[in-house]
Amino acid sequence: MEAAATIAVGVNSLLVLGVVPVLLGDLADHGRLSAAGIGQTATLELLAMGICTAAAGMVKRPRRLRLIAFAASAGLALLDVGSAGASHGGLMVLRAVAGCVEGVLLWITVAMIARTVTPERWAGVFFTAQVIAQLAMAVAFAVWIMPRFGSFGGFIALALVGVAGLAPSLAVPSQFAPLPRAEGEGGAPPLRGWIALAATLVFVSGGSAVGVYLQPLAHQAGLDAGVARTALWVSLAAQVAGGAAAVALAGRARYFTIFIVTSVTDLAVWWVFGQHIPAWLFITANAAGGFVGLLLGPFLVPMTIDADPSRRAAMQSGAAQLLGAAGGPLLASLVVGDRDVHGVLWMAVFLLFAGLAVVAWLRFNKPPLVGDGGGA
Repeated sequence: MEAAATIAVGVNSLLVLGVVPVLLGDLADHGRLSAAGIGQTATLELLAMGICTAAAGMVKRPRRLRLIAFAASAGLALLDVGSAGASHGGLMVLRAVAGCVEGVLLWITVAMIARTVTPERWAGVFFTAQVIAQLAMAVAFAVWIMPRFGSFGGFIALALVGVAGLAPSLAVPSQFAPLPRAEGEGGAPPLRGWIALAATLVFVSGGSAVGVYLQPLAHQAGLDAGVARTALWVSLAAQVAGGAAAVALAGRARYFTIFIVTSVTDLAVWWVFGQHIPAWLFITANAAGGFVGLLLGPFLVPMTIDADPSRRAAMQSGAAQLLGAAGGPLLASLVVGDRDVHGVLWMAVFLLFAGLAVVAWLRFNKPPLVGDGGGA
């Protein structure tokens, strides 16, 4: 029950990520955000989420977790209600504060995963549960909420789910045991751990940048917002399969192999997005990207453990992923315009190759005393 509640708290913190492309796209369609504002708003929320997750992991002892989870869940619901009627600068401020609260909730789940014997398997369970919840929300958004109530109803729906999240917050463990630490060592990761986190950040940022501009990319392919909403929930369904595949492959597949598979697939998907294509191909391509995105997610943890066996970097893996997810839309906002957003695709390709190069360096250039890192 405690493990399930801890996973549920993390799911609540990341639920918005499954619907943010259609929420922000609708705001832009109705003049409440500019094209650049889509990336900037997503960046502020994700950046705040990543910073707060990282800060909590480094300075906060995992105690009084039930009180923290309850207060954060309640605060997040209130911020979602406030976001329903906001626009432009006011919306950005509210989403930044919401991101910080979401980061605290995510820290609780990441702290549990980092303390398990098979973190990639627990990360896979978390990713899969998260995507199932996001899928349910995205389908509700596409079929009922967004067509009838627009982004206002979308934020209210998120708030209601946040209220439901109060229940699992009362069932999380009251505290976690401290991570093992060698004498004289601090809580910050070593140099190779920081490099692994930087690789995570860069690699993730490309996919995040493309994802947040899903609706504008659909428009430039000659497709309407309904296609973008369908592509989003179909992609989330594919992510469920990707998360399940990651759980099945945990302990069997090497993380570098998964990185290569993900990279090749993403490049193919982004090429398709740059063409004038029919709706079915746009939806299929986005589903393929969703599948490999969730397949990769849990293997980011063993990659950091391979680079830093003390697991201090693994404690920050979730924060690095969020910072990457924030950095991508921010960089994208610099290369897109209201009439043309294809620049985000070229930028994503550059980020993918840069991140993959660092991961390859870590994998094949290890200090003599560091072992192979295991079959993750």
